[in-house]
Amino acid sequence: MFDATTILAYKGKNKAVIGGDGQVTFGNTVLKGNATKIRTLYKGEILAGFAGSTADAFNLFDMFEAHLETCKGDLLKSVIAFSKEWRKDKYLRRLEAMMIVLNKEKIFILSGNGDVVEPEDGEIASIGSGGNFAISAARALAKHSNLDEEELVRESLMIAGELCIYTNQNIKILKLED
Repeated sequence: MFDATTILAYKGKNKAVIGGDGQVTFGNTVLKGNATKIRTLYKGEILAGFAGSTADAFNLFDMFEAHLETCKGDLLKSVIAFSKEWRKDKYLRRLEAMMIVLNKEKIFILSGNGDVVEPEDGEIASIGSGGNFAISAARALAKHSNLDEEELVRESLMIAGELCIYTNQNIKILKLED
């Protein structure tokens, strides 16, 4: 688990949404409160979020986007190829980092251990220090509210920001709509 961020993704019926807080923490100090930890990739068809160091994020986003280009945007093929490369590289596999990637059909959590995890429900995934708070809130809101996908992600991250000291409420959201 990373003491630096919270990323939450939700693949609903009408939208695929990813959100992240803006807090960057070093030890017990907040370095920045408005960082962007999410991106749109491959011609606006893929959303991605990152938990870990900023330098590692840029490197891994670029590496993943190269796989998306090679695989012509096929998310499943790209995550498999990417995880193999990430796992095999002696430097990269030591990175303490995780990513969430999704499109309108699939959602995956990726790690340097070679993990490619599709959430059990196929709809909600989270990473980072506030990830468990965010996913708990998202599951409850999905079951017991009429919020749309974007509102659900925003509200869940706001709840995580109230509970996790490494997460703030400066939320950024990206979405893919039908």
